[in-house]
Amino acid sequence: MSIGYACLGIGIPNTSFRSCIQKNASPENLHEIIGSNLEALYNLLEYNKKKGIQLFRISSDLIPFGSSQVNTLDWTFDFREKWEKLGILIETSNFRVSMHPGQYTVINSPRPEVVERAVDDLIYHEKVLSNLSTNSSHKIILHIGGAYGDKPLAIERFSQNYEKLPDLVKARLVIENDDRIYNIEEVLSLGEELGIPVVFDNLHHRVNPPKEEKSENYWILKAGESWGSKDGNQKIHYSQENQQKRQGAHSETINLEEFLVFYNGLLVPQPDIMLEVKDKNLSAVKCINGISVDGKIGVLEEEWALYKYNVLEHSPVIYQEIRNLLKDKNNYPVQDFYQLIDSGMATEGNIGTQINALQHVWGYFKDKASEKEKLSMTKWMEDFKNGKVAISFMKKKLYRLALKYEATYLSNSYFFLI
Repeated sequence: MSIGYACLGIGIPNTSFRSCIQKNASPENLHEIIGSNLEALYNLLEYNKKKGIQLFRISSDLIPFGSSQVNTLDWTFDFREKWEKLGILIETSNFRVSMHPGQYTVINSPRPEVVERAVDDLIYHEKVLSNLSTNSSHKIILHIGGAYGDKPLAIERFSQNYEKLPDLVKARLVIENDDRIYNIEEVLSLGEELGIPVVFDNLHHRVNPPKEEKSENYWILKAGESWGSKDGNQKIHYSQENQQKRQGAHSETINLEEFLVFYNGLLVPQPDIMLEVKDKNLSAVKCINGISVDGKIGVLEEEWALYKYNVLEHSPVIYQEIRNLLKDKNNYPVQDFYQLIDSGMATEGNIGTQINALQHVWGYFKDKASEKEKLSMTKWMEDFKNGKVAISFMKKKLYRLALKYEATYLSNSYFFLI
């Protein structure tokens, strides 16, 4: 079983993906952007390897205009060394990667031109996964599409157009229940008819359940039956709802206690779990640490080094509670630890708590800093107290000092990055 996240990393340096608008999509510009994006993907996967994250969804934006004639590059050949390097990293690290085309990739549309573009987009996604030398267990996830006023006819169009897809695409394709139109029962019925594996999404299911009331485990088990040996381990999507936003909106972070109730209640043996959550890798690491059966306090201490100044910025009280929690070196209080982290990050700070955190970070440099830097920091701190500059300005200045004086303990922390 693996736990993973989708597309982008939070607080991971050198992992931003670039794009461009069509009028700037010259071959030279696209070549530079694609090279940069492939390097960013490599850096993301290196981070995942270090953190024990073996499940990852690759952004569809990896190759700008990848399914369009706008991009005239032979991006398979031109970047063959980068593809090979990525493929080796995926294979040697036992990663499982996937892709998930966006909402405009709809093969059951009544408009032929929409279907044609959708097929081109699916071919693009398959090409990316093939360039990474992955087998058919590395999947492309797709929703059924729209109902267009006649759901049975829309389902029939999906079936007809699916059969026309290239075999390489069909070998990778899986379908997923959505939160508005096609519930898990309908998706399973279509998957059984066409021989397509089905991904169960728990939040979509809660928002858009079938009429027949069955437990989540029932539907997860039924979805598991659709996965053959060539498809790899069953995958499910897991998320929690943000109660302050529209129904079905993903939460900012995964509540570990709630996740563990779900995880420990699973009847399916060890499915791969893709988290869909705003804080991406942060929640993936949290959940991996949460299910560890032999966790050590050192793992939580490493996490604390990343979060500590963010927590201090919001709540010095919780900051001290976490410090006290980690004093027992023979314990592994993972649930208490992340509960306090989440509470600290969710607490609204004030000018006093922010100044306290800034001064703690400045303390690392004040003996090394030049007189000019000390004078500048004194002025900036006063400006911040008086509301003349934002905390983002202060963090930017301190981050530059962290880099200059090679304070990696600070520069790698989330204080400057989230």
